[in-house]
Amino acid sequence: MKKLLPFLKPYTKESILGPLFKLLEAGLELFIPLVIADIIDIGIATGDKGYLYSHFALMIGLGFLGLICSITAQYFAAKASVMFSGAVRSRLFAHIETLSDKDVDTLGTSTLITRISGDINQIQSAMNLGLRLLLRSPFIVFGAMVMAFTIDVQSALIFAIVIPVLSVIVFFIILTTKSLYKKVQGRLDNVTKAARENLSGVRVIRAFRRESMEKEDFGVLHEELTSLQLFVGKISALLNPLTFIVINCGLLVLIYVGAIRVDSGAITQGQVVALVNYMGQILVELVKLANLIITITKGLASADRVESVLEIKPSLVFNENSEKPANMSAPAAEFENVSFAYNEGGEEALTDISFSADAGGLYGIIGGTGSGKTTVINLLMRAYDAGKGVVRLFGNDIRTYSYADLKKMISVVPQKAVLFKGTVRDNLKVGREDATDEEMIKALKASQSYDFLKEKDMLDTAVDEGGRNFSGGQRQRLSIARALVKNAPVLILDDSFSALDYATDAALRKSLKEMYAGVTAFVVSQRASSILEADKILVLDDGSAVGLGKSEELLKTCDVYKEIYETQFGEEK
Repeated sequence: MKKLLPFLKPYTKESILGPLFKLLEAGLELFIPLVIADIIDIGIATGDKGYLYSHFALMIGLGFLGLICSITAQYFAAKASVMFSGAVRSRLFAHIETLSDKDVDTLGTSTLITRISGDINQIQSAMNLGLRLLLRSPFIVFGAMVMAFTIDVQSALIFAIVIPVLSVIVFFIILTTKSLYKKVQGRLDNVTKAARENLSGVRVIRAFRRESMEKEDFGVLHEELTSLQLFVGKISALLNPLTFIVINCGLLVLIYVGAIRVDSGAITQGQVVALVNYMGQILVELVKLANLIITITKGLASADRVESVLEIKPSLVFNENSEKPANMSAPAAEFENVSFAYNEGGEEALTDISFSADAGGLYGIIGGTGSGKTTVINLLMRAYDAGKGVVRLFGNDIRTYSYADLKKMISVVPQKAVLFKGTVRDNLKVGREDATDEEMIKALKASQSYDFLKEKDMLDTAVDEGGRNFSGGQRQRLSIARALVKNAPVLILDDSFSALDYATDAALRKSLKEMYAGVTAFVVSQRASSILEADKILVLDDGSAVGLGKSEELLKTCDVYKEIYETQFGEEK
C-alpha cells in the first residue's frame, strides 16, 4: 500500500477534512450520554420541566450538528477515495500499456483485467470506509472509556478489561484473513480467465459441442472460489458474534456493579444509564470497526496485487533519448542470424534466420501453421527482442530507435481485424490523428473498402463494437485502410488477406502497388497466390528458413514452397 499512497497526495485536504469532521461528530456523540444522565438525575428526578426541555433541545441540537458533520465527512471521503482510485487505475492502465507482449503473456490478460477493475474497486471501498471510520471508531471506543472513568473509576475498570479482549479478537481475525483474501482474488482471476476464454471462443466451443465440458470445467473453478470464499467468510463472520458476546458480558457486569454502586450512593441512576450508553456505543463502533477491518483487509490484499503489477519493469526498454536517423537508402529490414524463444530456456520459435529486404519492395513470408511467420513479424515491429542475432531497420539496430520513432516507421495490420465502436472516420484516425478526408478516401480505395462504404455513409458509417456490423472480409479491408492512412515507410500485413476472396485479394495487391509504390510491404500469408509477385519470398518451416527468393526460383529449389504451391493451385484446378 505504501507505493500507492503518493497517489493520495493531491487529495490531502479531502483526506484530512473527512476524518476531521468524523472526529467532530464522534466528539458530539460522546457528550450525549452525559446530557441523558443530567436529564434523568435533574430534569426527571426534580420534575423541572424547563430543565428537561432545554436539555432535550440540546440533545437534538447535538444530533443535528453530528448529522451535518457526518454528511460533510462523507463528501470529502468519497471525493478523496474516488479520485485516488481513478488516479491509481489510470496509472495502472498506463503502466500495462508499457509492458511488452512477453510481459502480458507472463501475467495473463485475465488477472490484469481483474486488477484494473475488481481490485481497484476494492481499494476504493476500503479507502472510503477507512477515511470515515478508521479514526472515528477507535476514538469512540477509547473516548467512551475515558468518559466512563470521569463518571466512576470502579465501574470504568470493566471497560479497561473489555476493550483489550476485543482488540485481541479483531487483530486475530485481521492476521488470519489477509492472506486468504489474496488467494480469493487469485482464484477470481482463474474464473475471469475461464469466462473470457469461453466468450472469445464461443463459436469454437459450439462447433465442437463442448458446452457441457466447459460448464463442468467452469463449475470446478467456481467451486474452488466459492469454497475458499466460504472458508474466509466463516472466519470473518466470527468477528461480530465474538464482539457481541464480550460486550454483552461486559454490560451484564456493568449493570450488576452499577446497581451496587447506586445502592451505596457512589453514583446516580443517570450515571449508570450513561455508562450503559457508553458501553452500547463501544458495541456499535466495534461492529463497524469489525466490518471496516474486513473491508480494509480485502483492500490491502488488492493493493498488494496492484503494486505487484506496478513493480514489474517492462522487458523491452526503448532509448527515448535516441535521435538516430533512419538511413532510408539502406535495406528496409535485415535479419542477421536471428534466433528467438518465447520462454527463456524453452524451444526456439526461430532458429538462425537471415534475410534482407530493400526499401520499396514487396516481400512475402510463407510457411505452414507454427512455422514462425508471425514471430518474424513480431521481431520486426519489436513486440519482442531477438534472443540471438540482430534485427535492423533502415540500417540501424532496431533497439536503438525510440518508441515514437519506431512506431512512425512501421504500420501493422494484425491477424485479427479489430475495429472500435464509433465511425469509419474514427477508426481510420487511429492510424493517424491528423489524416485528411482525401487521405482516408485514398486508403479506402486502395484497400477495396470504398465500394461497400459508398452505399452507406462513407467515412461517417457507424461501426459497432468489434466491427460486428461488417463481414470478416470487410473488417480486414478496413483494418488495411487504417494501416495505410498512417503512411509509414514499412507496412506489415500479417495474414490480412485470409478472409478475402481471390479476386478482391488480387485487386487489393494491385492497388497497393500502384497507390503506395514507395512503401516496403511485408505480406505474411498461407496463400501462395498472395505473394506470387513478391520481390523476395522467405519460406519458413518449423522456425527455420528453408527458402529465399522469387516464386519461380523457389519452385525449383525449395521443396516446402513447391508443396504449398502445388497443393493450393492444384485445388484451384
